[in-house]
Amino acid sequence: QVLLVESGGGLVQAGGSLRLSCAASGRTFSIYTMGWFRQAPGKEREFVAAISQSGAITYYSDSVKGRFTVSRDNAKNTVYLQMNGLKPEDTAVYYCAATSGSASLRPNSYADWGQGTQVTVSS
Repeated sequence: QVLLVESGGGLVQAGGSLRLSCAASGRTFSIYTMGWFRQAPGKEREFVAAISQSGAITYYSDSVKGRFTVSRDNAKNTVYLQMNGLKPEDTAVYYCAATSGSASLRPNSYADWGQGTQVTVSS
């Protein structure tokens, strides 16, 4: 099991940027594939991005591809989500998640979750 804590959310105007961080503690961070998900009010949790254990392979949803960048620093036990060109429809609670398996778009594939951080984009 790994403990995950997100930070970096906030209120930003459309077109702005934010960088989310997710700090991990517990088991060896580098064995986990990490994912970012988001959930807007009244909607299901949706996949945003994922990154392989080494960081060599990344995955993005079509809605954020070209605007968001996922990265990780295994020495710091941290995964990041750089969000540029934010849109009001990006408003949601953002969660990081960990899986010992391969990257997946399905939330149920991830065993460990952070508490979430709110991102609000004003128009």
